[in-house]
Amino acid sequence: MTKKLYKDRTDLEKCQSQWRKLKGLHGDEQWSAALVRAATAAEIACNYAIRTEFSRQGNLRANVVDRLLHDANGIKGKLDRLLKPLVKATAKEAAVSKLTSLVDVINEDRNAIVHRGEFRDEQEATKTIETTRRFVQGLVRLYEPGFTLPD
Repeated sequence: MTKKLYKDRTDLEKCQSQWRKLKGLHGDEQWSAALVRAATAAEIACNYAIRTEFSRQGNLRANVVDRLLHDANGIKGKLDRLLKPLVKATAKEAAVSKLTSLVDVINEDRNAIVHRGEFRDEQEATKTIETTRRFVQGLVRLYEPGFTLPD
């Protein structure tokens, strides 16, 4: 059996792949790299939620949604410019709003590593990774109640 290429995986499969990879990096004491993988999983989870909302609410072609995701520029842009407006005045609005408070922590740590070359130690990385786990599982479970990230 051959392994499915990353580009051919669904958003949820990609999210879980990122999480498995971060567990290996964390175990190898590569704290900063593990944190960046966690942040990537969070952004992919956001992509999943946005794609699901567009699918449920409209009839946009996949390439149009992909372009909107690209142009939204990062997890904060995706949440503020796409997901929040999509869930406004729906049953998911309060839950998404509550989850977005976690994104500030995730995004700040990710950007410190990626854009400023900073490092995180085990304690700092572990804390942000757990925050990211809460965000990812909380967001995805709004659409897939049984979703869980690998331990």
